[in-house]
Amino acid sequence: MQSDVAMAQLLESLQTIQTSDEMEAFLHDILTPHEIKELAQRLEVASLLNQGMSYVCVSRKTGASSTTVSRVSKCLNGEAGGYRLVLGRMAQVRVR
Repeated sequence: MQSDVAMAQLLESLQTIQTSDEMEAFLHDILTPHEIKELAQRLEVASLLNQGMSYVCVSRKTGASSTTVSRVSKCLNGEAGGYRLVLGRMAQVRVR
């Protein structure tokens, strides 16, 4: 299936990135500035929710809609675990 191949290629491409500068360049190439802003906002929402901040406070602080905050919360507490994995690793890097 075409989409499975495309997803595999995207995942492989992300795994080849070695520096923050490379990641930034790649993101600027594959996403619009608005999409990058949305992704950054969602990660900020996840981080604040993970710290125990209320939905209303998160929405006010980030400018994210209540729908976005709710969706991120669902993912943050969902089975995939991507947000928790990344936030945990980011916290470990900050401690070092």
